[in-house]
Amino acid sequence: MGRNRTDAEQQIAELLRTAKKSLRLSVAFLSRLDGTTQHLEVVESSVPFLFQEGVTQVQETTLCQAILDKKLPAVIPNLKDFPAAMTLPAARMPRIRSYVSVPVTLSDGTLYGTFCAAGLTSDKDLTKRDKALMDVLASAASVIIEPQVKEAERRSGIERRLAPITADGGPVVALQPIVDLATGVRVGSEALSRFPVEWEQTPDVVFAEAHSVGRGDELEILALRRAADHLDGVDGYVAMNVSPGTLLTPACAELLAQLPVDRVLLELSEHDPVDDYDQLLAVLAPFRAAGLRLAIDDVGAGFSSLRHIVVTSPDVIKIDRSLVAGVDTDAVRSILIRSLVDFAGGLGAGVVAEGVETAEEAAVLRTLGVDYGQGWHFGRPAVPAPRPAHDSEPALPGGIPVPRQGRLGVELG
Repeated sequence: MGRNRTDAEQQIAELLRTAKKSLRLSVAFLSRLDGTTQHLEVVESSVPFLFQEGVTQVQETTLCQAILDKKLPAVIPNLKDFPAAMTLPAARMPRIRSYVSVPVTLSDGTLYGTFCAAGLTSDKDLTKRDKALMDVLASAASVIIEPQVKEAERRSGIERRLAPITADGGPVVALQPIVDLATGVRVGSEALSRFPVEWEQTPDVVFAEAHSVGRGDELEILALRRAADHLDGVDGYVAMNVSPGTLLTPACAELLAQLPVDRVLLELSEHDPVDDYDQLLAVLAPFRAAGLRLAIDDVGAGFSSLRHIVVTSPDVIKIDRSLVAGVDTDAVRSILIRSLVDFAGGLGAGVVAEGVETAEEAAVLRTLGVDYGQGWHFGRPAVPAPRPAHDSEPALPGGIPVPRQGRLGVELG
């Protein structure tokens, strides 16, 4: 015992050793009760072959449950003095004869389990004072345990929410218009992932939570596939937002290999760190050589985007809504956006302004040289109806960079 324990389990073990030594008993353990089963989670024992971590027992047949039900006292110097105790399995194997058990309760009043000490012989010296010591140690154990319990609850809650979404093939994807600011003509759309409204969570929070439980890459790939499904219903390029980590996965490379990459604009968010730019560029290289275009999203929301831009030489930069909002009345925002437009022009990259909500903002952005805009001023996100098979709508001109020259773009957000 003691090997491969977490830091928290090591701290619990120290408390158990204190209990075992102070009460001069053979074993001390922390158990978790789940309503049907008692799980021995951390054990400190002088006879390890009789008491082992990971052992489970039917909860209703344990001494701990009988004590919680007040059928037995918390301190039992001699089990033989209690006929009800002698009928339980613990009285026969491992033949426990003395016992102390106190509940481990979390801060919200939830019962986690029990903090126990046991002996293979009776012990007339066990008293209420020993229970008081066990109560103190159990309270300390609950402080150590609670963060793990809350984290486990958080993870399981996320897993439960995601399960039906992944089983259904990913989130719903709605499209929001992107327009040419000079002409007002709709030239593309942004594809936005949508999750159940009752979650009351924005998509970026959902994706972040999925990554925190190891499901982020899977959810992103499913969302990318849903965005790619729109290729048959729209003309021009499709922009798909992906985190650098997901981009490096074999599943993402496999998906991109299945797509007409000359119609794909791949977006990297300013908010997502890149640990290894060389690796990122190596993964992108064959796809970009085949026509894939790269965009940096959320430019202006922080400093990471500038490094993304310098290292990756993107085809498009998207100005974050935090700079766009109120640009018609804020000279500082105007100066910053004008600088970004000039910067993009030096790179030969197109510029899209996100979060445009008023005609006044759109007009100022146009005078600042921004190519394209999107936001509620131009249209709210909507799930498009499938295009009829006989639809003969002409495609946009080919061979034109995205999105500066008006090719259609769809971005996964």
